[in-house]
Amino acid sequence: MKSKRLIFPIVAAVVLTALATLVLLNLRAEKKIDVRPSHLYPVSDQQFLRSMSMLLGPPLLDGNRVETLLNGDQIFPSMLNAINGAQRTIDFETYIYWSGEIGKRFAEALSARARAGVKVNVLVDWLGSQKMDSDSIEKMKQAGVDFRQYRPLRWYDLGRVNHRTHRKLLIVDGRIGFTGGVGIADNWTGNAQDPEHWRDNHYRLEGPAVAQMQAAFMDNWTKVSGLVLHGDPFFPDQKPAGPMFAQVFQSSSQGGSESVHLMYLLSIAAATKTIDLAMAYFVPDEITSEALVSAMKRGVKVRLILPGKHTDTHFVRNASRATWGPLLQAGALIHEYEPTMYHVKLLIVDGVWSSVGSTNFDARSFRLNDEANLNVYDADFARLQFETFERDLKRAHRITYEQWEARPWHEKLKERAAGLFSSQL
Repeated sequence: MKSKRLIFPIVAAVVLTALATLVLLNLRAEKKIDVRPSHLYPVSDQQFLRSMSMLLGPPLLDGNRVETLLNGDQIFPSMLNAINGAQRTIDFETYIYWSGEIGKRFAEALSARARAGVKVNVLVDWLGSQKMDSDSIEKMKQAGVDFRQYRPLRWYDLGRVNHRTHRKLLIVDGRIGFTGGVGIADNWTGNAQDPEHWRDNHYRLEGPAVAQMQAAFMDNWTKVSGLVLHGDPFFPDQKPAGPMFAQVFQSSSQGGSESVHLMYLLSIAAATKTIDLAMAYFVPDEITSEALVSAMKRGVKVRLILPGKHTDTHFVRNASRATWGPLLQAGALIHEYEPTMYHVKLLIVDGVWSSVGSTNFDARSFRLNDEANLNVYDADFARLQFETFERDLKRAHRITYEQWEARPWHEKLKERAAGLFSSQL
């Protein structure tokens, strides 16, 4: 009896130690970039394009057309029209998929095309789809949709539970692609008319870069399903669709985890005039903050639009505000969007280089999540992004350094506490 009493605490200690080890592995940040790229060439230099092509993986390709879609009223009809017009394949990957009216509409549209003989592959993040109703999943499966969840929680895989797919990708017939910030949830419906309807951008892509978006989808699909999808239905011959140079690159915690971080750092380092950044979650690390400060010291105007009081996570907002001091002192113009949750993810540099997609400006996007972004080198496209940025700016409130410095002590305390977890935000 005595020996049994001794064995139990030993076993319990072993189990707890194992669990603690898994948690620590889960919370450990991946190896990160330690040196800020210096300013060697401007965005307008061909060397910038060569560097982006070689360092991020896929090259910038000519012949693309990118359409900007604003808020759910424009975004969801365009996506559903593409799905309804699919003839051979639909590949869909998303982080958020929740129950609600728009979720049902997507499930019905995907199911209908599967019943019509279209090969439909759907990959949703396990964590991000926790609010998805089981009826929609079952209906899609019964219709023939190949439905998978990315990294469901399992006791033997706890060390990877913190690494999620945050990609938002829809590819139809290998010829039309969508990416941006929206998830499949009613929060994104409407036109950002009130706090219950979020402000966001999404983008419709045609041209050779769609194949790169398809490859980004295949990256996680193969990991989850073990299937390699290839051939003309997925990678058809691409004809030029427009005048834009574009590139879809991916990053993940397992490979190329610093691609997003490197893209932002190289873009900031090449800026000579302006950096306009609209971001849902902005918690820069020291290297990235130093890069922005360095850009301002050489005369670059830096403007940011970030979420205000209407946010889905005040903890991240607190962590963000803790980092503003050096940026504000260096001359950054920081604004908080007032009407509703601001979920846009947009970078515009020198009026010619734009980056859009799923990635935020934080350690989670830089090192933990699987992400995908669309980079566009085109002055007309950048001009349109600039115009939307300016419209958002009119609905945002600027925070000066004096205002930031004078905030109450209890706010400073909350921000410093939140900042302790910045490597996980």
